[in-house]
Amino acid sequence: MGPSPHETISTNSDLRFVLHEHFTKRHHFDFRLEKDGVLKSWAIPKGLPDRPKDRRLAIETEDHELSYISFEGLIPEGDYGAGEVKIADSGTYNIIDWLPDKIEIILSGKRFFGTYIFVRFQRAGKGQWIILKKEK
Repeated sequence: MGPSPHETISTNSDLRFVLHEHFTKRHHFDFRLEKDGVLKSWAIPKGLPDRPKDRRLAIETEDHELSYISFEGLIPEGDYGAGEVKIADSGTYNIIDWLPDKIEIILSGKRFFGTYIFVRFQRAGKGQWIILKKEK
């Protein structure tokens, strides 16, 4: 029997997250979760949802180094992602489930907190997710 395809309820609240506001040609937010020694990352054009009824597109991007969790500054013109990056929120999170097609986490940030669910949006294409805030 092989390894489990998912993780369930992590009591490790030392896992960190950051929500970067990224001022590029197309203003968006980058959401990053510390996991397996890297930052798992998504571009979220309209940012994390504030209310349970809101659903937002989240586009999976490449993993980033852990040091990027505290990055704020200017990415020079000509470099990938050129533009200003600011931290919109940060904090810790717990994993409830981390499956290939669904991720459920509990955020404890300064602005964003509560349970968030990522679900793969298969019809939209590879790396496309929908993120929503779960009702209490």
